[in-house]
Amino acid sequence: MKCEGIEHLGSSYNLLVRGLCQIGQHDSALQVLFDGHLPDSSIFDFLVSSCAQVGKLDIVKAAIVQAYESKIRVNSYTYNSLLNILVKRNRVREAVCFFREQHLRFGFCPDTWSFNIVIRGLCRISEVDRAFEFFNDMESFGCSPDIVTYNTLVNGCFCVNEGDRGRELLNELKSKVHLKPDVVTYTSVISGYCKLGKMEDASILFDEMISLQIRPSSFTYNVLIDGFGKTADMGSATAIYEKMLLQGCPPDVVTLSSLIDGYCRIGDVDEAIKLWHDMGARKISPNAYTFSILIIAFCKENRLNEARDLLRQLKRKDVISQPFMYNPVIDGFCKAGNVDEANVIMMEMVENRCNPDKWTYTILIIGHCVKGRMSEAISIFNKMFTSGYVPDDITVHSLRSRLLKAGMPHEAHQLLLTLSEKKLNLNSASSGNVHSLRNNLDSDIISSLSRLKQIGQTKGRGLDVLHPLYATLQVDSVKYGTKVTASQSNGGTALKS
Repeated sequence: MKCEGIEHLGSSYNLLVRGLCQIGQHDSALQVLFDGHLPDSSIFDFLVSSCAQVGKLDIVKAAIVQAYESKIRVNSYTYNSLLNILVKRNRVREAVCFFREQHLRFGFCPDTWSFNIVIRGLCRISEVDRAFEFFNDMESFGCSPDIVTYNTLVNGCFCVNEGDRGRELLNELKSKVHLKPDVVTYTSVISGYCKLGKMEDASILFDEMISLQIRPSSFTYNVLIDGFGKTADMGSATAIYEKMLLQGCPPDVVTLSSLIDGYCRIGDVDEAIKLWHDMGARKISPNAYTFSILIIAFCKENRLNEARDLLRQLKRKDVISQPFMYNPVIDGFCKAGNVDEANVIMMEMVENRCNPDKWTYTILIIGHCVKGRMSEAISIFNKMFTSGYVPDDITVHSLRSRLLKAGMPHEAHQLLLTLSEKKLNLNSASSGNVHSLRNNLDSDIISSLSRLKQIGQTKGRGLDVLHPLYATLQVDSVKYGTKVTASQSNGGTALKS
């Protein structure tokens, strides 16, 4: 870029390239970068990173080609940064292809970090066998696995339920001279065993790491407490908690949420409440998972007013409200016949900037049907549609059945038309034949209730305990979609109900 004998400084090129990238003109930035000027590594890295962030891999590859043609050495840091961006954006297969392509075409020499990035990505998408292929290829590239490599593979093995393979890696690591397992290695294996319910194996490893003077982290204690809690062994969970305190490792929201969950699982809600108050005393703020555990436990014991009080506390806490917190309480009041209170809770839910989900609407529709308040049930059904949710077969059959029994054939017909217009793939509605629908309705409901009876027996409950129309809406963490995760950003391991 020369004009009347004036040669621009490299800083001018750099400023222009950065500006073009910021406004999305990456093609132009690439042209400027090699327009009679050899770029330095920092601006080249910036262009590559900027293009990768927005998914413009063609420009990245073109930049690397031009760099080699211009005899500019592309360092491993640039390659690794790009690989890392691709893996973080869940574009793992592109990262693998890029790794192999750059090696074959340009002689890219990966280092241990390069392999670790690809191995981490493959483990993340459960392709552990391919991750091991890269692990086994490291030596041929002059690379040696480090502790990060082993820890990533150990964790990956347990994520795909290959615990024995993960344990073999731990044993292999223990046999090395210059490389030894650390707290992350042991915690990964312990966490894996806890997820598999193998608490005896997890305890043996915990004792082993203590004997090797490897100090457990809060993450280590949390996975053990959570594991014992999920196997209803609260004695062992409490013992680990006490060890945690004695070692001067402060509990966090994950620790106490796991203990609360464990006590709720064995039906000792009062002990769970004590821990809830202990959280307040320790100035540990409960998260969404903590709230949902206690709310569900209260509803299971029909302590609806206490569950209701927890919902009110949501407004005073820095917790983003979610439907799975409200649904069990709405369901509880519907089952108790108090649909008016259930309606109030849904209004408060909306006021708290929490939109009802499919289960909220389903619970309310069935609740109003049972009380014979068909007009309101239809109104909620229509709101469900306008919110973009599709009712399941049981909900549709229940509503239609109640409409017909209430002497509202016109409304039942309108319901069928609405379903047809929405082109829902429901067994009885697809044909649009009302006569056929009425003939099949009874057998459909009997079939559904038969399935529900099996569910009730499986859970140790007789169908007579629950209203048939509520049978699929028991206060259950899976049914309400409470797959909540307390991430490591909250100070601990991932916990799932």
